[in-house]
Amino acid sequence: MSSTSHDHPLPPPRVEEVSEGVFAYIQPDGSWWINNTGFLAGRRGVICVDACSTERRTRAFREAIGKVTDRPITTLVNTHHHGDHTFGNWLFPEATIVGHEGVREQILAEGVPTYRAAWSPEVEWGEMEVAPPFLTFTDRITLHSDDLRCEVRHVGHAAHTTNDSYVWIPERRLLFSGDLVFNGGTPFVLMGSVAGALDALDQLRALGAETVVPGHGGVCGPEAYDRVEGYLRFVQETAARGRAAGLSPLEAAREADLGEWGDLLDSERIVGNLHRAYAELDGQPLGAPIDLVAAVFDMITYNGGKPLSCLA
Repeated sequence: MSSTSHDHPLPPPRVEEVSEGVFAYIQPDGSWWINNTGFLAGRRGVICVDACSTERRTRAFREAIGKVTDRPITTLVNTHHHGDHTFGNWLFPEATIVGHEGVREQILAEGVPTYRAAWSPEVEWGEMEVAPPFLTFTDRITLHSDDLRCEVRHVGHAAHTTNDSYVWIPERRLLFSGDLVFNGGTPFVLMGSVAGALDALDQLRALGAETVVPGHGGVCGPEAYDRVEGYLRFVQETAARGRAAGLSPLEAAREADLGEWGDLLDSERIVGNLHRAYAELDGQPLGAPIDLVAAVFDMITYNGGKPLSCLA
């Protein structure tokens, strides 16, 4: 098996106005470290949803905002701690950085993570400075862009990570899901929970969103939840069969027929996801620490021993 196949240059990022004054910043192709962000352009200022992974990409995001509005960026919301959504935080020195308290804890604990070495060595990360949220919450917080209400809600348990939140704009039936939703890419729950991610999808369904800006991939509707759920249930079923047969997560992944999931970007994530699913089968609490180094090494092994593909 191999990592994401890139046989042509990636299209440039694009700004999509998904509702009046609300914009998605979509970065193709949504594979490793290439995430989506967004922003709300109010009369007094701009609220951003997530940063990017590299200095170059985050600076390009800021430039794109500047082409839409000349208002200052007042607020930056982090949906979770992963570096593709937070490494660029330091490039928003004028903004209040908002996130769940777990986002702050994880960013401070990891610093500038050494696990970046698992991905393509040619990635130009640029300058990196640790900049965690300094306004934190435990359950939810409400922001307003002029009169538009934006509810930032913590999932309440492990899902994609242990600290996921989403941004819900009820008046517009619009959701920034963070990495609770991947559209066209393989969902990834190594640092969270398979069962918790499934529960999170039920939470999202209950909102009644009409437009979803996923953490990776194109803007979509709530039908994307079904695709993510189908894959996660496939992971659980594969883990149950592998455990019953006495296989390791890597062996179970190699034995598995990805079938309809084989065309998703970053298919090697099946291995990391199986590591998490095995922990849950063993009765570990949702999101409990597991050997991440072993899991990432197994993904590389599944990938033919090559670093995981990254064009960020």
